[in-house]
Amino acid sequence: MSATAGLTGGCQCGAVRFRAGRLGRASICHCRMCQKQFGAFYGPFVTGFEVTWTRGQPKRFQSSNQAWRGFCADCGTPLTFEVPGREVELAIGAFDDPTVAAPVLQVNPNDKLAFVDGLPRLPTRQAGESPASDAFKATVVSYQHPDQDTAVWPEEGARHG
Repeated sequence: MSATAGLTGGCQCGAVRFRAGRLGRASICHCRMCQKQFGAFYGPFVTGFEVTWTRGQPKRFQSSNQAWRGFCADCGTPLTFEVPGREVELAIGAFDDPTVAAPVLQVNPNDKLAFVDGLPRLPTRQAGESPASDAFKATVVSYQHPDQDTAVWPEEGARHG
């Protein structure tokens, strides 16, 4: 496998796919705009270099006077943070293999939600502890795009839109 073979990703539905030539620093941002973009407690991003869109293009929302945020117009997956004149920041969770970009820095700590640092101390429900949850999970069939490039998407039987 080449050094860049694992630097691919895309949205849940497969309408937008990307490839990065290499990656820079990975971070998590605690600003309120990132919280809203991801619908989560922070936004995980990595700087992407030589980024190409291999299927479709993200739709963009201008979230401030300085930045645009890219997402899939079909499924809503957050994909980018973009400041004109700078390299694109790619959502780490959108990579086919998110382990290629372990965060090394937290930014905008003034907006960090007070409970975030305590999350690792929360109890974890293990398999077998909730039969109802285990039974439900066993019935789930994912319609997400697979974590790899595909020649055609959606494949027959996949649900889209």
